[in-house]
Amino acid sequence: MARKKAVLLINVGTPDQPTVASVRKFLFQFLNDRKVIDIPLIPQKLLVNLIIVPFRAPKSTKLYQRLWTKNGSPIISYTANLVDELNNTASDFDFYYAMRYGNPSLKTTLKTIKEKAYEELIVLPMYPQFADSTTGSTIERTKQLVAKLGINTQLSFIDQFYTHPSYLNAQAELLKQYDLRKYDHIVFSYHGLPIRHLNKSHPKENAITCNCHHAMPSHGTYCYQATCFETSRLLAKELNLKNTDYTVSFQSRLSEKWMKPFTDDVMAKLGKEGKKQILIATPSFVTDCLETIIEIGYEAEEIFLENGGEQLDRVPCLNADKNWANAIIDMLKK
Repeated sequence: MARKKAVLLINVGTPDQPTVASVRKFLFQFLNDRKVIDIPLIPQKLLVNLIIVPFRAPKSTKLYQRLWTKNGSPIISYTANLVDELNNTASDFDFYYAMRYGNPSLKTTLKTIKEKAYEELIVLPMYPQFADSTTGSTIERTKQLVAKLGINTQLSFIDQFYTHPSYLNAQAELLKQYDLRKYDHIVFSYHGLPIRHLNKSHPKENAITCNCHHAMPSHGTYCYQATCFETSRLLAKELNLKNTDYTVSFQSRLSEKWMKPFTDDVMAKLGKEGKKQILIATPSFVTDCLETIIEIGYEAEEIFLENGGEQLDRVPCLNADKNWANAIIDMLKK
């Protein structure tokens, strides 16, 4: 007999295999999301399907081949391990996971949940800070599928959790495993977004001139940039860091019109300034993936070393950490 509440963790996704065909299929699904590339429909289709995917798929495949492990894609194996940990720990809930793009698909997982006839379904998009292209897209697609599949159950969402004490504690405990005193500087690197995405959430306030890097503004509750800076301030407080001890940066940029400062520029700058040892964490990711393992663990490190740095240590994501599992349970109960 099914327990009364189901919890569905939704992560971003991954190709099924590190092959060009599989990567191409994944990129088609991901980049054709209207919330990810929010330009007029016809230009979006032309840009994605005729330019970005055909040229990007072979290059991305090489990166995925470097990322792949004997357990497959890390984002799948870590998320599966987390769900196992949760199901073994919390008896009040049944936990499931799905990917927004790729497999296990959201549709298939929701069909499984429907068969169990739960009284309540709680959906947790695995993004600490809300963005319309991540959490917003996930919530919208989940609602569409729930309606289409005729799932008649109470439905609720946890749309962000960057201020939740248990999440912050779990992140801080990861960093405390390192001797913070030995590092010349700490970097908090977040996935970047186009500036136009930010301005959509507060049309009267320009994200470029906003003071959110100093303090949380009144309009910043659902502004991705403001919540990233606030996450860093909250973590710095937990770790007793001064403002001069750390830098906030943004990675994975596709153009100059994205959030700044760029992580690769920060890596070069710190190296040129004589910083020798750096610790870098990625608080917008709860699960290790291409952007953390490859982009930070290899590419950012290479830039830092090329510019005079000597050691860059990457803090792993929360993955299936027990503190993270306990934080999720705490969020659900409160």
